[in-house]
Amino acid sequence: MYKQPSRNASSGQIINKMKDLSNASTVEVGAESESQRVDNFLLRICKGVPRSHVYRILRSGEVRVNSRRVDATYRLQPGDRVRIPPLRLARRAEKTAPPLDLPVIYEDDALLVVDKPAGIAVHGGSGISFGVIEQMRAARPQLRFLELAHRLDRETSGLLILAKKRSALTVLHAALREGRVRKEYLALVKGRWRNEKQHVSLPLKKFLTRSGERRVSVDREGRESQTVFRKKREIRDYTLLSAELLTGRTHQIRVHLTHLGFPIAGDGKYGDFELNRGLAKQGLKRMFLHAGELEFGHPLSGKALKLHAPLPEDLSRFLESLGS
Repeated sequence: MYKQPSRNASSGQIINKMKDLSNASTVEVGAESESQRVDNFLLRICKGVPRSHVYRILRSGEVRVNSRRVDATYRLQPGDRVRIPPLRLARRAEKTAPPLDLPVIYEDDALLVVDKPAGIAVHGGSGISFGVIEQMRAARPQLRFLELAHRLDRETSGLLILAKKRSALTVLHAALREGRVRKEYLALVKGRWRNEKQHVSLPLKKFLTRSGERRVSVDREGRESQTVFRKKREIRDYTLLSAELLTGRTHQIRVHLTHLGFPIAGDGKYGDFELNRGLAKQGLKRMFLHAGELEFGHPLSGKALKLHAPLPEDLSRFLESLGS
């Protein structure tokens, strides 16, 4: 029978005790897992369990933290008690993530900031075998620790922060929650944006479609969501905007703009589908949303960092074709 590890048990000790996954078990979270997302915690300690199965038991509520249901984004705290239901091992070995070499914008002993291309998920799950984090770990096997500090949509390109130390990750998470990380995106929208600067505050709520797809909409019962848009350039019937996130909700920029009547060009989830078909023929094969700037204090040294990722060539080329 599984024996509960002590409060100070290391992740290695927990993993050793999780060999028998056929029975339900309870794990007490130690200090080394502080602020880690529960999905990443489970993927780390439940070796051999398919990712899809881990996310399924989270969605179904079989995983409990302190006797309560939590979703995949819940961040653990020392002393949390995580109930893990009986799990099944993969019948065959999962695919090994191939190493991924991405443009490095900044790197030191604590941080790695890369320029993620569009079309690559930041992590595996929900039908995706692996993403940036798994492939970066494969590319840098010498690193003992490497975790995502935040996320970007699969269709979004641009700056992505990875932490190489748990201490750096914890400080970054706090800075993100408290709005001390400035994130600015570039988006091309259909229509002529009137104001040079506009502060948009619209609450957002997640929901599931009948097919089980996760979506977000503006809803009075949703969470506070704020974006500051600035007009950069008008091109024919389009406007290039910068979008500064004051909160970091799922699909925030995309849903705010669509709700206001300015869908992002190429957005296949919330955009104008007929417009997108025409844009694809003109050369825009993806959503025009790019995480171009990050500004924050280094989590360990406190040094001010301002990082920039140039607009990808495919988006720059499309802008030029519109201008001509």
